[in-house]
Amino acid sequence: MTHRHVYVVDDNPAFRASAHFWLSGAGYAVRDFGDPERALAALCRHPPEVTACLLLDVHMPGLSGADLHARLQEQGVDIPVIYMSGQAEVAQAVLALQRGAVSYLEKPFAEQALEEALDRAFGAVAVAAVSAVPRPPSTCDAAPCGPSDPHRQAWLQRLARLTPREREVHHWVIQDRLNKSISDLLGISIKTVELHRANLMRKLGARSLTHLVKMTVSGCVS
Repeated sequence: MTHRHVYVVDDNPAFRASAHFWLSGAGYAVRDFGDPERALAALCRHPPEVTACLLLDVHMPGLSGADLHARLQEQGVDIPVIYMSGQAEVAQAVLALQRGAVSYLEKPFAEQALEEALDRAFGAVAVAAVSAVPRPPSTCDAAPCGPSDPHRQAWLQRLARLTPREREVHHWVIQDRLNKSISDLLGISIKTVELHRANLMRKLGARSLTHLVKMTVSGCVS
């Protein structure tokens, strides 16, 4: 019998069915919900000694993913959360990470991306169990990097490689500004913005916009 439970909360029945099939085949015990309120009630009843994580859609009618996450935290339900969204939204990704999410996946995501996110989620559970300390809200996959953390040092080294203009573009990209808006703010062409954006993504080792946000918010390489 599996000791790893995954709750899936998404208002798309086709996605829930697909996720349930894949997760069950991978050996997880799965419960899926299209109604966030029902999911909230079930999660509040989940035995704390049973290892679990939550796959949570960002956009749902009624109670949003962020609202559900906040309600769980208010109820003292300490469960790793993996956010999912069909849209690459910087503001939503930042909010998710600031709330302590272990990952933010953009739909459609590859099986490998989900496997890695689940590994981080259940890894966070294992760390919390060993330390016997409740997992605090975090902006990184586990905990914010300290000044001497090698991941923090790697991030600072990457930042140092950016030119002054790339730093400016990076700042506005993280603020969820479009290339046209950044072009107007900096007084440069859209093509130049695109070039700086591509260069900073490469120098910082960002695989996607969400990955860039995660590293910037946490201050460490992930």
